[in-house]
Amino acid sequence: MQEYKLMAQTPESLGIASESIGRLIGDFTQHGFFMHSFLLMRHGKIAAEGYYKPFGPEMLHRAYSVSKTFTSAAIGILCDEGKLRLTDKVHSFFPDLCPPDLHPYIADATVRDLLMMSSPFADCSYVTTKSDEWAWTFFNTPPVKPAGTVFCYDTSGTFLLDAIIERLTGMPFMEYLREKLLKHIGFSDNAWCIKSPDGYSWGGSGVMCTTRELAKFALVFMNKGNVGGKQLLSEEYVSAATSKQIDNNVTGHEIGMHYGYGYQIWVTRGNSFSFLGMGNQLVICVPDKDLVFVCTADNQGYDSPALHLFYHMLWSRVIDNLSDTPLPENPKAWRALSEQITELKLTVPSGDSHSAFEREVDGVTYTMGDNPMGITKVSLDFEEQYGALCYSTARGEKQIRFGYGEYHEGDFPETHYFGDTIGKPAPHPYRCLSAGVWTQPHKLVIKVNCVGDYLGNLAITLGFKGAELGLAMHKTAEWFLDEYQGFAGGVRMDR
Repeated sequence: MQEYKLMAQTPESLGIASESIGRLIGDFTQHGFFMHSFLLMRHGKIAAEGYYKPFGPEMLHRAYSVSKTFTSAAIGILCDEGKLRLTDKVHSFFPDLCPPDLHPYIADATVRDLLMMSSPFADCSYVTTKSDEWAWTFFNTPPVKPAGTVFCYDTSGTFLLDAIIERLTGMPFMEYLREKLLKHIGFSDNAWCIKSPDGYSWGGSGVMCTTRELAKFALVFMNKGNVGGKQLLSEEYVSAATSKQIDNNVTGHEIGMHYGYGYQIWVTRGNSFSFLGMGNQLVICVPDKDLVFVCTADNQGYDSPALHLFYHMLWSRVIDNLSDTPLPENPKAWRALSEQITELKLTVPSGDSHSAFEREVDGVTYTMGDNPMGITKVSLDFEEQYGALCYSTARGEKQIRFGYGEYHEGDFPETHYFGDTIGKPAPHPYRCLSAGVWTQPHKLVIKVNCVGDYLGNLAITLGFKGAELGLAMHKTAEWFLDEYQGFAGGVRMDR
């Protein structure tokens, strides 16, 4: 079967002004977004695509909760094949994990309840119960509400759907989805999914694929499941999945993402639907305008306000100014946009690359008081090409190298963080990008961004006063960097 070909066109040929896209990219920088990539597509063709070095078009990227829509697609295909019904009780697939006194709220939960984020829980069952047997926790954690009644975002419900897929098919859910769908739309064999401690795929958060593959996946839903003339996912399921199945406004405020929720898909402004992931992994589909916007990023800690800004900027800069017919070609504007995309750079915190005060603290060691990070000593080395933050903990001597006002690529100095399976250490350290800036003459801020299979960011602030050092560490990451959170005070040792 002919796969989707995302042939790039000039924006004007698709009814989009190059200047509009340039302003959108400028907004990303102005608001301090830590972007990794973006792709704008209309009428199934790429209008613009860009990558912030060291990210590139062939690099697999963590989709986080965009993964949930992949799970939804696999469930839909199983339903189309008659192997599953949305009304099936989820406990019926796990007789070996259910206690004899299974709570009625859990016993009554259906596949559809989990698809529309209406499980019996108020939080992930595997987080609440703190067990490595994630599937088991769903049936052995006290529920708080009847399933199917009210919306509550619960990734353990998505996880259980993955477990159902794998029990029914006898294969990892991404392999099943690749055979039934992904290979037909041009996915490479490299796309994969992180696993849970009990061996099931973590389809609620763990899919790894490229930006272009996310765009191709979006087209399946934009085209009602039809790929190259073949119906790979039924139009009935796609229509239901992308429309409001449950009211998701549980705060009472008429702002935010309260347009409704489908089957692992958000209903969003302007008759759009979206696949949304932590850190602003975004796939925004606007059927009325035949437009798809995809981006990858790590705006953890800034997720919610950044998400609203993304929608505002996309509509005000691009969607509200679309033409239903091609615009006159504008070679000058197109060249300017192309140059802007070529020169994309990761956002660095505001500040000076150097301070005269560097000479005062270069090579000086500070003895630290008791602190949550367990850091006993700190020193800074300012070399010609990069700086280095050196520190001691019970885990050994550590070092983070950072660029001066720009990012330096290296390894984060911990070896116990998770790899392809939650709970099992990766065989190598996480890759990271680190930059240092002086926000005041006596204050150095080092921003560290982990950019491998797990995304996270860490801000390290060092403030100096006489012989004293104040240290602050603030991390935003899921299940790692936990040792890097808190405050500490130290005093300068004799040279």
